[in-house]
Amino acid sequence: MQTAKLFAEKANFTLLIRRTQDLNNVKDNYMARIAGIDLPKNKRGEIGLTYIYGIGKSRAQTILDQAGIDRNKKVNDWDDDEQSAIRTIVTTGDFQVEGALRSETQMNIKRLMDIVSYRGLRHRRGLPVRGQRTQTNARTRKGKKKTVAGKKKVTK
Repeated sequence: MQTAKLFAEKANFTLLIRRTQDLNNVKDNYMARIAGIDLPKNKRGEIGLTYIYGIGKSRAQTILDQAGIDRNKKVNDWDDDEQSAIRTIVTTGDFQVEGALRSETQMNIKRLMDIVSYRGLRHRRGLPVRGQRTQTNARTRKGKKKTVAGKKKVTK
């Protein structure tokens, strides 16, 4: 009985030690969150910003230049002021990111399908939209092959 009690106390003590170590290492686990996306902490700034939908490498470079942050500085080295500067540029910029951009793209596709344009028909049928060949290839848009049985030979 006493060994079980000692074991439980020791387990609680080690749990307490782990929690205090976690609190001391908050900087190590810190991850920047911009536009609802957790940026990878060990990447350079210009690469980390590309994890946000709608921000490519060139736009990430202009954002960092506007914020006055070195492009090679890692994401976990950004302080709170730098993160807030980036956050304001991303939210108040003249471009759309994440949900707004995704919904605009979907609305454009829906508009093409509603006006029954050629591109809209290709979207509706799930075929390539930009003129690629479909006799061979185009498996990404068409999906797996649907095998059609051949003609049976008549036996005499």
